[in-house]
Amino acid sequence: MPRQPTTYQFDLFPKPNDADTVQTPQWQALPAEARRSVTKLMVSLILGHVDGEGAAKREGADHDA
Repeated sequence: MPRQPTTYQFDLFPKPNDADTVQTPQWQALPAEARRSVTKLMVSLILGHVDGEGAAKREGADHDA
């Protein structure tokens, strides 16, 4: 018997116009330190991806069915 999921995708990604959804602040409204931290993290992730970091983990993933 297949396991029934307890969380549905719609629970994770609510409608943007839903009254209960908290609005994401604009990038410019975030404190400068938060913007710098997020930018550094994103650059690190992108460069790590470009350099092939984690490529061994993904190897063979295209064979999953």
